[in-house]
This record gives sequence, structure tokens and C-alpha cells, in this order.
Amino acid sequence: MLTIEDLKKNEAISTYISRADESLDELGYTEHSFPHAAKVAEAAGYVLETLGYPARDVELARIAGYLHDIGNLVNRINHSLSGAVMAFRILDGLGLDPAETATITTAIGNHDEGTGIPVNHVSAALILADKSDVRRTRVRDKDASSFDQHDRVNYSVRKSQLKINEEHTIVKLKLTIDTKYGSVMDYFEIFLDRMILCRKAAERLGMEFKLIINEQQLI
Repeated sequence: MLTIEDLKKNEAISTYISRADESLDELGYTEHSFPHAAKVAEAAGYVLETLGYPARDVELARIAGYLHDIGNLVNRINHSLSGAVMAFRILDGLGLDPAETATITTAIGNHDEGTGIPVNHVSAALILADKSDVRRTRVRDKDASSFDQHDRVNYSVRKSQLKINEEHTIVKLKLTIDTKYGSVMDYFEIFLDRMILCRKAAERLGMEFKLIINEQQLI
């Protein structure tokens, strides 16, 4: 049975992830390489595992998280759709069960706020995991004087945590922001569409979504 560890050892997949990130580096985007893939995979698995989904569903969420951004190899625009097609080809070629391939493909194709809809539990977990990975270490440019707005917002985040309460009724994205680099308003201006998608994803999983910045609940 295919696991995320199998994918991490696959040289072709590693090449696609690294080359996709090289393209985003040229375009001035934040890091979308192995650290981001690993963090999203871990968080997506955490969401479904915490909510009591079967272990195989948890693993499918991890696989979707690891592969979700490979479409940037083709183009940043519509990368969720091209990434879904790439993932389908890869997973089908590795002999994954068609039903599981379909679930992962659907999740990847629906993870971006431009076109995404949390149509199943794996896609909902992937959305929450992806949009919660906001952190200073994703910023490539270390010269604060040349930061664009996305750099300022990501660099301002000193701590980010996605947490589900014990009752499994609320999922919180808790951020600690250094307002020296970016304000709460900056975060909203850039990430409002992402937070709306997170709310829809949480609802798909039977929860409320709450955004907490510097201990203040904003959503």
C-alpha cells in the first residue's frame, strides 16, 4: 500500500517539487519546497487523525499534502489543476487504487482559493493545512527593506499553530505576529480569501473556523 514515505523516496517526485520551487523563486514567491510540502502533509494528517477518520484516509491526506504544489512546475496560474493532473499520472503509474487516486486528485485540484471547494474530507483537511502554513522561514529575501507585502506578512508571523479543540467543534489558526514587519490589516488584505476557504473547509468537517492573531479572535 503506497505511503507518503514511498513518495519521499521517489526521485522523480523530488525533482518535480524542487524544480517547481525553483520557478516560484524566480517569480519572487515564498518557499514552496520540501519544508512546505512536509508541513502541509503533517497538518492535513493531524486534522483527519484528530477527528477520528480511518488511518488510510489520514495517509491519503498526507499524500495529498506532500504533492499539492507540484503543479507550480507547469505554471503558478491554475497550479492546483495542473498539479492534480500530474498527481493523477504519478499515482496511477505507481499502481495506487483508483478510488484513492481519485480522492487525492480531487483534493489537490481543490486546494487553491481561486477555484477550490472542499468537496470531501481530504480536500477540506488539505485546505486547512495549506493555508495555515504562514511563517517567517518561508520568506527567501532576508533584507527587510526590499520586502513586498507577502514577504512582510509571512515574515511577521513568529508562530503559527493549527489546533482542534477537544470537542472537535472548533479548529483554530493561532498566529503570533510581530507588527514591526506586518500589521493585522496587511494579513487580512492578502489572506481574506484563504480564510473564507478555511471556514468552508472547517464546515465540511463539521467544525467552526476561528482565526486568532496575537490572542485576539478575528474570525
